[in-house]
Amino acid sequence: MLPLRRLEDFGFVAEAENPLEEPNPRLRRIGGGVEAWAFASETDGSVYKFYLPREEKQIGSVFGFGEGDESRLLADAQLGTYQALLEKLALIQHLGGMATEVVAATPEGVIVAKQTYGEPLAQGDDMSARLPTELIEIPSRFLRANRDHPRLCFFHGHAWLIGDLHARNFVRGADGALYVIDLVASPWPVGGSARDPLILDWLARVRLDPRASVLPASQDHEL
Repeated sequence: MLPLRRLEDFGFVAEAENPLEEPNPRLRRIGGGVEAWAFASETDGSVYKFYLPREEKQIGSVFGFGEGDESRLLADAQLGTYQALLEKLALIQHLGGMATEVVAATPEGVIVAKQTYGEPLAQGDDMSARLPTELIEIPSRFLRANRDHPRLCFFHGHAWLIGDLHARNFVRGADGALYVIDLVASPWPVGGSARDPLILDWLARVRLDPRASVLPASQDHEL
């Protein structure tokens, strides 16, 4: 169970119609997007992210899967669930991302996560050769996604699709290393086109060898 805390406990004005939009003596807003608003703490060098619930108790983002035209699978980002949000935050840790801790839920359904502060990268930086080494490139014949750099990851023995790995979702830590701070993720689908024998065979082989080619004894650039 997550601790139940009020927005006032983080310095927001309780009486305000939109507390996160009001000045906060303890937290300075540094960013925000569809999923969450981010604030830097003036005291402990941390970033607090407030994930906002949407309609029908949806929160965060996940991938939904459909049938593709040029590829077997099409992945589109869509609203997620509370469980998916917690899984995503755990995946950030699994990938060696910036230290992340879920610290609270509020009565309004906001999830509060705390991350170590890092210096943002320049928007538009090319991350294609700077992604976490655990991530496996997915052949375009198998999947197309509407988020940057879709990759495969194995987490707790299961295959996951990871994406949205653009420069704004990375920071540089005090040690000079790059750390992921956000992403979009979903378990790899098990039905429909995902049951294509070529995809199943590839998944089995990259589980053992992340460098495995699309087909046995072939090189990806030959296909």
